[in-house]
Amino acid sequence: MIVNLLDFDATGLTGFFANLGEKPFRAKQLLRWMHRFGQNDFAAMTDIAKSLREKLSSVATITPPMIISDKLSDDGTRKFLFDVGGGNAVESVFIPEDDRGTLCVSTQAGCALDCAFCSTGKQGFNRNLAVAEIIGQLWQANRALGVDPKGERIISNVVLMGMGEPLANFDNTVIALRLMLDDNAYGLSRRRVTVSTSGLVPMMDRLADECPVALAVSLHAPNDALRDELVPINRKYPLRELMAACHRYQKKAPRDFVTFEYVMLDGVNDSEAHARDLLALTRDVPCKFNLIPFNPFPGSPYRRSPAPRIRRFAEVLMAAGIVTTTRKTRGDDIDAACGQLAGQVLDKTRRTIRNVAKIHEVRS
Repeated sequence: MIVNLLDFDATGLTGFFANLGEKPFRAKQLLRWMHRFGQNDFAAMTDIAKSLREKLSSVATITPPMIISDKLSDDGTRKFLFDVGGGNAVESVFIPEDDRGTLCVSTQAGCALDCAFCSTGKQGFNRNLAVAEIIGQLWQANRALGVDPKGERIISNVVLMGMGEPLANFDNTVIALRLMLDDNAYGLSRRRVTVSTSGLVPMMDRLADECPVALAVSLHAPNDALRDELVPINRKYPLRELMAACHRYQKKAPRDFVTFEYVMLDGVNDSEAHARDLLALTRDVPCKFNLIPFNPFPGSPYRRSPAPRIRRFAEVLMAAGIVTTTRKTRGDDIDAACGQLAGQVLDKTRRTIRNVAKIHEVRS
């Protein structure tokens, strides 16, 4: 059986080479070639013995997901569509800024959580991505983007905020995170790698123990009644449990705050009263807020909050001393903005059929 070496972190590669009768240092060599240099041809790995290179060619491969679409927005945002087989494709987005370049990575083909305002969730769910399919997005994007004039990689930050719930694909996500952090691979600091979760409380605790990186929590509502509607996983892990998990995570996190993501939905969760309730909810958690103007998609019943209302909402939070930013909408001309990623998902949940039926009911 041919093994895809992109599925392995340093520990996995060390075990792979041990099974071949090779010494542990081979793992470091291969990590550097695969990830630091972006090489997938064993023959080009010149500091590895020729006999081993030939052996590797017969038992292993280095195969990232194939790019089937590469779209460039007017604002410089770049969206990649990756073929992950079985009729499924996932998206990742590169967002250039003056002081950093961020890649937004997917962890699942679709998403099982069905958040009301998210295009990905409306596509249904097919499967978890393999490690090679997660880290392969970064591998391919690095190759496509190249380096800056100083020879530095363009991608300086990675956020797991693409398609899927990262903590629902915990084991593969953690292996991919370890590769991002490994100095022999991508060498990113824990502060520059962010996992976004809708609030899978037990997995948040595991992440804190196994691979603490920066944490973003998709909050979107200040009370359980509204969050049950917008983020259905709240029915299993309500806000009291989520806030306690954030507080626990904070003790091991590389940053001294948790980022709360909050989509601004017109007339739904955007009043000054909602902002004050948020302050009460999060008073025991060191945090910052990232307000996200809603990005529409076909069939969605929601509208984006007006800009003056978003500004007033932010003012209420900032007046209480909470760092609050409003995310600039990027890449919406190529459907690459937050909440718009959909890819191609062969749905196993029948959610897409139910959603089409709902749309027909509304129109009739």
